[in-house]
Amino acid sequence: MKQKRVSPLYRLIRRLVRAVYPKITVVGAENLPDGGAIVVGNHCQTHGPIACELYFPGRHYTWCAAEMMHADEVPAYAYRDFWSRKPKLVRPFYKLLSYLITPLAVCVFNNANCIGVYHDRRVISAYRESIEVLRSGARVILFPERDAPYNNVLAEFQTGFVDLARLYCRRTGEAISFVPAYLAPRLKTMYIGKPVRYDPAADTETERQRICRETAEAITAMARALPRHVVVPYRNIPKRDYPTNV
Repeated sequence: MKQKRVSPLYRLIRRLVRAVYPKITVVGAENLPDGGAIVVGNHCQTHGPIACELYFPGRHYTWCAAEMMHADEVPAYAYRDFWSRKPKLVRPFYKLLSYLITPLAVCVFNNANCIGVYHDRRVISAYRESIEVLRSGARVILFPERDAPYNNVLAEFQTGFVDLARLYCRRTGEAISFVPAYLAPRLKTMYIGKPVRYDPAADTETERQRICRETAEAITAMARALPRHVVVPYRNIPKRDYPTNV
C-alpha cells in the first residue's frame, strides 16, 4: 500500500497521548495468523481505538466512523454518539464541545491508520480499502458493538462486518480469519484469542450469525476467565454503573 504523509501535528498528538495513556500489555499475540486477519474487539468507549493504535502488534488499520474524518459531519455525530445522554443541564456545553473538537478529530482520524466506515451504501469504499490492507498482509481492527445489551462484557454486535470476509474471499479465493480481542483497561492488558475462520461454503446469513456469536463468546470467555475487574462498557454511562467481568 502507498504510504501516506502524516502531519507533524498528529505526530505530536500521538506522542502526547502515548506519554499519558497507560501502557497496555498484549497477551496472546502468538494467536495472530501470519499475514492479513480481521481483529474483532470490545470498544471500551475510546479505550479500544486508542490502545490498538498505540500497542497492537504488527501493521494494522482500524475501522472508524467516517463522520469523524470530515469537519462538516463531526459536530452532529460526536454529540449524538458521545454525549446525547448527558443530563439536560450540561448538554449545551457538550454541543459546544462537539464543535471545539472538530479540528482535532479531523487531524487525528485522517492521519492515524484509520479506514472510514459509513453505515449506508458508501460502506463499499471501506470494504475495498480493507481488502487492499488485508492483501498487503496487515490486520484490520474493528469494534462491531452497537447500542443494545448482549451481556455484562459486550454490547450486541452488528453483523455487517462479516461481509468483509465474503468479499475478500470473492476477490482472492482465500478464506480469512477473525481474531477475537479483549481489552481490559483497568488491568492495562489486551488479550488476543484463537482465530475463527470464515467458511465461504456456508450460507451468508448463517455465517454472519456464527462469526458474531463465536467471536462475542470468545471475548466474553477471555473476560470472565480473568480476575474480577471493572469492565469499561460500550455505552458512555456513569462510571458508578460500570459492570464487572463476573
